[in-house]
Amino acid sequence: MTLVREGAITEDDFVRLADDAAIPLSGKVLVGWDRWSAELSAPASEAARFGVQLPNTLDVIHQWPQLQHLAMIALSFPAFADGRAYSQARLLRDRLGFKGELRAVGNAVVRDQMQSLQRCGFNSFELRADQDAAECIAALHDFSQAYQPAADHLPGVLGARRRTAAAR
Repeated sequence: MTLVREGAITEDDFVRLADDAAIPLSGKVLVGWDRWSAELSAPASEAARFGVQLPNTLDVIHQWPQLQHLAMIALSFPAFADGRAYSQARLLRDRLGFKGELRAVGNAVVRDQMQSLQRCGFNSFELRADQDAAECIAALHDFSQAYQPAADHLPGVLGARRRTAAAR
């Protein structure tokens, strides 16, 4: 697996743990939602070293008190036709103000979706072994303007048109 974070290939500083693995005393740890919600919900000071992988069926607004202090939230894309994690990302970034790492994971994280994922608030992406990381990074810059505002604050086409018209 290759990790792209903030537009560059990087080492993953989170250790992904199985549900039955012991929690190390230090370092960043990624656990599943079931384990986090059942046994690990930690105070804010301790939660800052944890990442949690959420199912795309989870109501992130309802669970926000358990999520808000995490260092990283990984959202799952299990199938290409299942885009619920896009909605979760927008809610986490725009409505709830999550400032940590927001990671897209799963088989449906593909080059053609990279900029859309970024626009929804994702800033890291787990790529499959068969994907070209350089191509995926380049895809983050496929478009320089957008029609709608989003979490990435890409300049809007409407604003550019207004500025051009005002300059005439």
